Amino acid sequence: MIKFIYGTGNEKKIEQVKNFLKTQKNIDLEILSLKDIGFNEEIIEDGITFEENSKIKAEAIKKYCDKKGIKETIITDDAGLCVDALNGRPGVLSARYAGDHAPQEIVLNKLLEEMKEIPEEKRTAKFVCVLTAILQKGETIVVRGETNGKIATKPGTMGKLTYNPVFIADGFDIPMSEMKDEDLKVTHREKAFLQMIELLEK
Repeated sequence: MIKFIYGTGNEKKIEQVKNFLKTQKNIDLEILSLKDIGFNEEIIEDGITFEENSKIKAEAIKKYCDKKGIKETIITDDAGLCVDALNGRPGVLSARYAGDHAPQEIVLNKLLEEMKEIPEEKRTAKFVCVLTAILQKGETIVVRGETNGKIATKPGTMGKLTYNPVFIADGFDIPMSEMKDEDLKVTHREKAFLQMIELLEK
């Protein structure tokens, strides 16, 4: 049994990670959300890298857990889309690229408008996910998962994660939002979690 606090309040995200790891690693998992531990503080993510922001989240949750006497491994993530033709943007600002809590359609329209003159061979991009774990004894583990691909010229099926409708992973010809669940093991978050769980098992 591996048990940890995942630094998110998104229950759907937790369920996806749990199902993926159960399928890939066949291990029993107990994943606690921020809601489960009563954490509702605002965390200011002002780092300039995914690693810095992931660490900021982990340390904020660790401080809360220490105060509350909660002794569990903590895992946090920071993820985003890096487009080569935009010098790596939106990057760490992916969630705020078109303003805080902007609707998916507005975010994707802004991205595609910025890239309207970019030819197909230069539309390369990657999704990045960095996980930071703080173990019960205070040790820190950091892993990084990446998925390479390109930006489509128009969105596919909308919904789910913000940038998935315009991101086509290498080896596929459909947007990530239309990929089958069994193909999603190529995604940045899943790659990062496989690395993390292997390290935690050791």
